[in-house]
Amino acid sequence: MAQLRQDYQEFENRQTRIIVVGPEDAQAFETYWQQNDLPFTGLPDPQASVLKLYGQEVNLFKMGRMPAQVIIDRKGTARFVHYGHSMSDIPDDQELFKLLDELNLTAGDNA
Repeated sequence: MAQLRQDYQEFENRQTRIIVVGPEDAQAFETYWQQNDLPFTGLPDPQASVLKLYGQEVNLFKMGRMPAQVIIDRKGTARFVHYGHSMSDIPDDQELFKLLDELNLTAGDNA
């Protein structure tokens, strides 16, 4: 999440909303968000309903949910999905910016 916080303004410049989904309950999320002053939205998912919806993997040998990044366009279509195999298997923000720029360009062509 540090990477997302560091580049938050770049995501905002691309009209992108960041939503972080995690297994904690609402109180744990609220406490973490307040303690870390995170500028994006945290969505508690203790029942794993969002996890199941997007096919995120759980690996108990690796301490729970594997990372997943999903870019959803304005129409609600998933345009990019990355399922990580470990907590270090996360696309860097520059890769995401390139994808977002391409999506925004394509959306502009269809406006």
